[in-house]
Amino acid sequence: MSSVWALLVVLSFVCVEASVHDYAAVKFAAKGNAFVVHGGSEGIYYSVPGRNETDISADGDSFIRFDKVTFRRARDYTNFSSGLVHAIIFEVEDRETIGGSAYGGQRAVCCTGDLAKLGVCKEGEVIHRPSPKNPDWPQVFGVSFDVNEEITTLPSKSIEITRTGMYNLYFIHCDVRLENVVVEGKTVWKNPNGYLPGRMAPLMKFYGLMSFAFVLLGLFWFSQYARFWREVLPLQNCITLVITLGMLEMALWYFDYAEFNENGIRPTGITLWAVTFGAIKRTVARLIILMVSMGYGVVRPTLGGITSKVVMLGATFFVASEVLEMVENVGAVSDLSGKARLFLVLPVAVLDAFFILWIFSSLSATLKKLQARRMLIKLDIYRKFTNALAVAVIVSVGWICYELYFKSKDIYNEQWQNAWIIPAFWQVLSFSVLCVICALWAPSQNSMRYTYSDDGNEEFDRDDTSLTLIKPSPIPSKDVRPVPEARSLDVDGDLEEDKTE
Repeated sequence: MSSVWALLVVLSFVCVEASVHDYAAVKFAAKGNAFVVHGGSEGIYYSVPGRNETDISADGDSFIRFDKVTFRRARDYTNFSSGLVHAIIFEVEDRETIGGSAYGGQRAVCCTGDLAKLGVCKEGEVIHRPSPKNPDWPQVFGVSFDVNEEITTLPSKSIEITRTGMYNLYFIHCDVRLENVVVEGKTVWKNPNGYLPGRMAPLMKFYGLMSFAFVLLGLFWFSQYARFWREVLPLQNCITLVITLGMLEMALWYFDYAEFNENGIRPTGITLWAVTFGAIKRTVARLIILMVSMGYGVVRPTLGGITSKVVMLGATFFVASEVLEMVENVGAVSDLSGKARLFLVLPVAVLDAFFILWIFSSLSATLKKLQARRMLIKLDIYRKFTNALAVAVIVSVGWICYELYFKSKDIYNEQWQNAWIIPAFWQVLSFSVLCVICALWAPSQNSMRYTYSDDGNEEFDRDDTSLTLIKPSPIPSKDVRPVPEARSLDVDGDLEEDKTE
C-alpha cells in the first residue's frame, strides 16, 4: 500500500469514532503534501435509494449529515484568501481514487506541479477520480476563506448511503498558509436501524442473547441453591457471585448499545458500570478457578500464607483490566494507536499468563494429593475440571492466533461486518467455562462430600508440595528396632470408597 494511505490509517487510529462525531478545535496534521483531519470511519449498511426523499433522516435510511462544520483560523492570518478546504467521503474500496503520482513517483494527495502539467488536476487541490463502481463517489466538496474572514462553514447537508461499506471522512487542504486552521462542529452517521456503528450493531443482539443465557443459567443455579441451601459450600457462594455479576454485565452492555443506537451518543454512566462489573466478574472468576485449583475447601481449609499473594494478583488484574476496558469503551468508541493499545493490553496478557501457569501447577499438586489419599469422587471431579480448563486454554491460544491473523490482513477494516465475532467469542468461552464449573459444583444433597474434612492428616494442608503419609518417629537407638507407626486412616477417602461400592 502507498505511504500516504498508511499515514492516513495511522491518523485514523487516534481519532474519535462514534455515530455522532464532535470536532472541538481539532488541528490539521501534515501528512505528505497535505494537511489532514480524520473525521470518522464507520461501517454503514445501505438504504434503498429514494426511500424517503422528503426526509433523508427518517428511520430505515442511512446517511452522513454535516451539522455546522466550521473551519476557524487565527485573526492574524486573515489577510489573504485561501484555497479550498475539502470534505471527502469515500468507501474503503475506493481509497485508490484519492491521490495520485506523476511518472510512477511517490503518491500524493494534493496536486503537484508535475501532475498539473499532465492535465489530470489543478495544482493546490486534492486529487480525486470517480469510483469505477459508483461514478457519484467519492463525495468531495469544500469551502475557502475570503480576505479578513476568520470562520468559514461547510454547507449543512445529508449524504445518503446507497452501498454497504466502510466509509471514511477526511477534511483536507493543501494550503501551507492554513496550517493553524482548526475544525469545529459535528457529523452524524446513521445506519438503517439506528445510530449504532455497523461493526457494533450485531453486538447489541449478541448481548441480548447472552443476557437470556445467563438468566437460564441463573434459574438453574438459584433453584439448586434454594433447594439445598443447608448444604451450600463457600465455593458455591463464590460461583453465585460470578453468575450475578455476569447477569448484570450482560444486561448493562445490552442497554449501553441500545441507548447508543437510539440517540447516537455513548451513555458514559451505563458504559462505566458495564466495564466495572465486567472487570470484577473476570477477576473473581480467575480467583475462584485459582483457589479451586489449589484445593481450597477440598484438601485444605484455607489458603494459608499465600492468601496475600492471591489477593495481590487479583487486585493487580482488576486494575489493569479496568483501565483497558475504560479506555476502549467509556465515552466515545475509539480505536487506539498501536503503541497505546499494546501498552494497555500487555499487562492484562501477562497477568492472564501468570494465572494460567499458577492454576495448572496448583491443579497438578492437588491431583497428586487426591490420588495419594484415594479420594476418588473428588479426584474424578478435578480431572474433569482440569480437562475443561485445558480445552479452554488450547481454544484460546488458537483463537488468539486467528485474531492476530485477522487483524494483520484487515488493515483497512474491510471485514468490519465480521469484526464483532472477536469480542463475542471471549464472552462465549468464559460463559462455557462457567457452565462447566456450575455443572461440576452445583448445590446438591451430596455437596458436603466435596468439602474439606479434618481427618488428622495436617500435612496435606500445608503450603508445600511434599506428601507426608507417615508421621516421623524418634530416631531409634542402636539396640532397639522400633515398630513404624501405622499410617493414620483416611476417613474421608474410606467413606468415599464405601459410597462408590
